[in-house]
Amino acid sequence: MVLAFAASMAGAIADGWAADGPPAKELFGGVKLPTRAEPSSYGFYSKGCLAGAVAIPTDGPTWQAMRLSRNRRWGHPQMITLLERLSQDAAKYDGWPGLLLGDISQPRGGPMLTGHASHQIGLDADIWLTPMPSRTLTAAERENISATSMLDTKKFLTINEKAWTPAQARVIMRAASYPQVERIFVNPAIKKKLCDTWQGDRTNLGKVRPYYGHDYHFHVRIKCPADAVGCKDQADIPPGDGCDKSLAWWFTDEPWAKPKKDPNAKPAPKPKPMQLADLPKACSLVLKSPAVDSEWAATYSATGAAPVSALTSPPQPAAAGSAIAAQMPDAPPVDVPVPLPRPAGN
Repeated sequence: MVLAFAASMAGAIADGWAADGPPAKELFGGVKLPTRAEPSSYGFYSKGCLAGAVAIPTDGPTWQAMRLSRNRRWGHPQMITLLERLSQDAAKYDGWPGLLLGDISQPRGGPMLTGHASHQIGLDADIWLTPMPSRTLTAAERENISATSMLDTKKFLTINEKAWTPAQARVIMRAASYPQVERIFVNPAIKKKLCDTWQGDRTNLGKVRPYYGHDYHFHVRIKCPADAVGCKDQADIPPGDGCDKSLAWWFTDEPWAKPKKDPNAKPAPKPKPMQLADLPKACSLVLKSPAVDSEWAATYSATGAAPVSALTSPPQPAAAGSAIAAQMPDAPPVDVPVPLPRPAGN
């Protein structure tokens, strides 16, 4: 199947694709099912796509998926594996009753109609900082319940001590302990809380990166799978636990200042939405490839008896790049626009 996929891709590249037309987010956001192909992530976290995605079941013994109408519970099998493992380990060891899962990726990855700039290659996932209730939520509750912010709304970048508990710290640090996890994004106030209070092993604290938002959920990003030809990892994090001047910067005015405008400057043109031609060439084929038979087929085993689970040995970091990876830009885009430069390594 991999050889057939590669051969088809060559044909698609030879045919070319339009440099204009509908934005890529409309093309990928309109697809309901994944490709019938071997799993592979193409491109960078904020500029790519996903073949052979699987969906985490809406309910498991230690998780529930939220916002089902978005159809974003798809991911690379190694991402789904990690979420299952984290949910089980956190329940067993950390006093966390279960994960409420937010967005992972669309059925074929790619840019989303709303929300994230990343989550495009099936290797990102949002996990609510609200513990899972002891009952199964209804479909309406999954759409309407709001996650709980960990911030004190009356103070600047301050944790709400009524919302935050040591269990939130344990589940974040549990996720950071897995070798395949590359980064975890949290609000700067949460990072500072961990720096000030975490008494356990701090080896992986540097993986927890402060970032805008992320006060009601934490964002887990894993490394490119070893067999993902054309997948581009993010640059390595700086050494240390991250509880240094790079964190202190977030508590100054600079990260939150609005860019100064030149009154004599002409209005900047409106940014053009990302096109299919802006993505890795493989994404054209991913978009055109045949779909699986049903959502059920890409969520459950062939017999329908149990959810797909890849709970095997932990995935290893990706091997060196490939011909497709070589076509990626040298400096991949950041997740979201920010007002001013920030310390390197986020």
